[in-house]
Amino acid sequence: MNPRAQPVIFNPDFFVEKLRHEEPDVFTELVLSNITRLIDLPGVEFAQLLGEVESKGSASSTGFLRSLNFLKRKEKGVIFGGPLTEEGIAQIYQLIEYLGKNLHVEGLFRVPGNSLRQQALREMLNNGADIDLETGDYHPNDVATVLKVFLGELPEPLLTQRHFHAHLKIVELTLLDAEGNRTSVPDKERQIQALQLLLMLLPPANRSLLKLLLDLLYHTAKQQDKNKMSASNLALMFTPHVIWPKKVHANELKENISKLNDSITFLIKHSQKLFRAPAYIRELARMHFIGSKAKDEVDLVGLCGSPGAPSKRPLVESSSEGPEQHTQEALRELYNHVNNMPESAKKKKLMRQFNKQESGSTPVSPRSATGKKHSRTRTISGMIKRKVLGEKSPGSAESPGVLSQGTQEEGSPVSFTRTCLSPAEQIAVSKLQY
Repeated sequence: MNPRAQPVIFNPDFFVEKLRHEEPDVFTELVLSNITRLIDLPGVEFAQLLGEVESKGSASSTGFLRSLNFLKRKEKGVIFGGPLTEEGIAQIYQLIEYLGKNLHVEGLFRVPGNSLRQQALREMLNNGADIDLETGDYHPNDVATVLKVFLGELPEPLLTQRHFHAHLKIVELTLLDAEGNRTSVPDKERQIQALQLLLMLLPPANRSLLKLLLDLLYHTAKQQDKNKMSASNLALMFTPHVIWPKKVHANELKENISKLNDSITFLIKHSQKLFRAPAYIRELARMHFIGSKAKDEVDLVGLCGSPGAPSKRPLVESSSEGPEQHTQEALRELYNHVNNMPESAKKKKLMRQFNKQESGSTPVSPRSATGKKHSRTRTISGMIKRKVLGEKSPGSAESPGVLSQGTQEEGSPVSFTRTCLSPAEQIAVSKLQY
């Protein structure tokens, strides 16, 4: 097939992910501000969501509810019982992929299977082995149970300890009547938006595995006519393994267990919508980068006309002063202006551009007379040479309208006045920095 005929995959969350990786603090602030707009989180619960405080709970652990006794081991394995890693996800994906081909099995995730086969499977996964599950050595029920046990033995639940109370608040979101009073009808639109935002705050490994798991459970529920496992039945199987805190008061767990089951049921039913950012978050992230770039262009091209910029003064050309000296004077003037600017990201960016053009030396130091000029450059010094001094680039005509010749008397040197660039030239210059 012609490579050019291949479809281009567009990621609608591109700017959201770009913001997450390049400016994580801005990303977190944006997401948190919109979460608190949708759900009410008191001070302690909000601090818990930020990870500033640990959730209150008793010293007793609910670990006996999170895994089966015959699969428990005192020592932590490479995969089981250790922190969630990309390596662990790669191993567990073998189970998820196999189960995706056996969704028709009745009682999947409910019937435990054989403990000896499960122990053997666990050992192979812990050793990092590639397992051929298609040989028939393992029943789908064995694989399903091992998957649940892996989730149950994670150091903290897949949905994380800090998000526990936020999930409870999302379940409680209901529609309002005409008078503004809460009804008993769930507000699904707000719940989906709140979950989209909350899941964006998960650690990358947790988010990746959660998406794989919910996709599997979603398609399992779609075949409930064969496997007899609805979304609510699956939630009963997985709620203890993905959302129950390791340490929690028994009374608190008893009071909220119904809400937690409802929360996981909702996650399963709407999983195909939860792993993309809300439309307004996409737009805000896009405008953050588009707006910043446009602002940088305006600031950079506006240097020659901005308050405090280098003043317009005649550049006198004589037989004893060559164009190289005028270049250094112009560079020195612009460098001093940038150096006197207030500390900001823009100033740092400009200073880096200055430093690049001399391979680590500052642009205020004169270039060696024996140094060779580059035939073509995109540095600030190159722009000044072409725009301020009217220097010709190889294969191009002299830049017009940059130097205006003053009056000349016989026997006197020719004087030139540096002028600001036209808007079109300013835009062209600004693009050179990129």
